[in-house]
Amino acid sequence: MAGRSWFFASQGQQQGPFPEARLRELIAAGAVTAETLVWTEGMANWQRAGEIPGLLAGTNPPAMPRSGGLPPSGGGYDDGPLSIDLGLWDFTWRSLALFVGLVFIIPMPWVVVMYCQWIVSCVHVPGRPNLTFTGRPVTLMWYFAALALIIGVAFAGPQWLNNLMLIVQIVLYWLLIKWFVANISSNGQPLGLSFSGSFWGYLGWNILAFVSVITIVGWAWVYTAQIRWMCRHIEGTRREVVFDATGLAFLWRSLVTFIACAFVIPIPWVMRWFIGWQVSQTALVERRPPANA
Repeated sequence: MAGRSWFFASQGQQQGPFPEARLRELIAAGAVTAETLVWTEGMANWQRAGEIPGLLAGTNPPAMPRSGGLPPSGGGYDDGPLSIDLGLWDFTWRSLALFVGLVFIIPMPWVVVMYCQWIVSCVHVPGRPNLTFTGRPVTLMWYFAALALIIGVAFAGPQWLNNLMLIVQIVLYWLLIKWFVANISSNGQPLGLSFSGSFWGYLGWNILAFVSVITIVGWAWVYTAQIRWMCRHIEGTRREVVFDATGLAFLWRSLVTFIACAFVIPIPWVMRWFIGWQVSQTALVERRPPANA
């Protein structure tokens, strides 16, 4: 019993693992209260510390969870592929609203958050019901200000400054990914996820993607490898996020999507199909132990 490791949620972040003795010290110090969400191996989902018999001071020792780990239908950490359910009408008008908001720049923080809230709610993750996005427009104002600066430089700045702005754009995209991942919740509780991929790694992948366009078809393999790299650097979950698509599958679906979009009318149908396929290629699997373990 004493060998168990515990996790708890604090300020929207997952903390741990901690041995049980350390957890009790945190309880005594007031860092973990009866309302704090905690989890240990064998529990189907996160629970408030006050709901676990014997965990808080003055009660019996906590009951040992049944052996065998999580049940197959456990609510918190099931394996399996993700899926997404995008309604045709919702996808069409929300995508148009996003496009208009990006064109006019000023509404951008609001339409981006609106779109993220909707599309996250459409994603179905094994054992993680009711996904929501909790980011707020005010936290995106820095992105709006930087984008306005880039546009101003593009019109009035010298060429060397325009080239520098390309690097700034990549920095913004990298920060946007970190912001997006950190603001995903389930059942009203923050998941404590984070994107740990370094900026230099992200920059390297973007440079490689740009160079691979010269090969005509090689970019598809680069993009799938980049997505796998990004999934691998999503932290804060006991399951590993993987992307299983091959470069060839990505290539031919991209070509079909590009050709269909040239006719305009099929855009909503083909984009829903392409996005749905990409999400279905993303899955949660048992996290592999470190190589030196």
